[in-house]
Amino acid sequence: MSQPSFDLLSKEALPLLKEKKNLLAFSAGVDSSALFFLLLDAGISFDIAIVDYGMREQSKEEVAHAQSLAAQYDKVCYHDSITLPQANFEHHARQHRYQFFEKIIHQYHYDTLLTAHQLNDRLEWFLMQLGKGAGLVEIIGFEMIESRSTYQLIRPLIQSEKKDLLAYLDYHDKPYFIDESNYHDSYKRNQIRSHFANEFLENFSQGVQKSFEFLQRDKEALFEHHILYQEKEFFLLPSHAQSIRSIDKVCKHLGYLLSEAQRKEIEEKREVVVGGKIAIAWKRGYIFIAPFYQESMPKPFKESCRIQGIPAQIRPYLYVKGIKLSCLPLS
Repeated sequence: MSQPSFDLLSKEALPLLKEKKNLLAFSAGVDSSALFFLLLDAGISFDIAIVDYGMREQSKEEVAHAQSLAAQYDKVCYHDSITLPQANFEHHARQHRYQFFEKIIHQYHYDTLLTAHQLNDRLEWFLMQLGKGAGLVEIIGFEMIESRSTYQLIRPLIQSEKKDLLAYLDYHDKPYFIDESNYHDSYKRNQIRSHFANEFLENFSQGVQKSFEFLQRDKEALFEHHILYQEKEFFLLPSHAQSIRSIDKVCKHLGYLLSEAQRKEIEEKREVVVGGKIAIAWKRGYIFIAPFYQESMPKPFKESCRIQGIPAQIRPYLYVKGIKLSCLPLS
């Protein structure tokens, strides 16, 4: 009997991982375990990072397993433990997780962050955002490749179904853990998964995958001309009917996901600093976006900014980064 084919890694993403320093977000579950061994099979170099939230007795075993696996295959295993409040746990867990990953990336100079999101995850996200009344940027959500400010976020399994990842692990007798909390209906995402997404994907997986490909192309075409100027982490956009969508996309590129309340605040106030991290200002038909800095500036520089209509919250970043005001396409 011939060995079954497990063509699960994205052909588009795979070349981007060659000769790069890759960090895999690892949980010891089905998805990240499958990605771990698929990367080994493909000869891709990587290290792993795992977070223990202390919510389950099994989590300590998962961390010990991750450390053992890393030692067995000569990988570095970064580990963090934290206790988070129960209120809005998923949001806080995600926020802390990515802060931890980005700290490692910056400290040890990784080029990519690899996550094991797969097609089921993408459909679940789509349905959750659809239920909230979201727009195109939000409902697409997971993209295969996302350029962040200092690294690339890559999801090599985004086109593969979870059942195929499980089949791969079982066929090759690879170890993995099952997180029982994934079956608790107390989490909205689990409700979406068990009552809608799983059965729908079981019957229409090829159509779902093709639809996501079309939606991704439409999204790229819609936003490709909506950046007038970019230098480092400074963006200048035109003001138009889809401005908030463009702002959302730029913030995501900078590693910050806007909440619905923040989007409304941006549209209402027009000059805000979100999360104490990103300055956004809507002025004279332009939208200015940059990391929020607080820095003393010489009077001539501030006067030049005032004449060109550059908002006060944006000026410190331009000054610190040495961005020439004369290069900005401001009429």
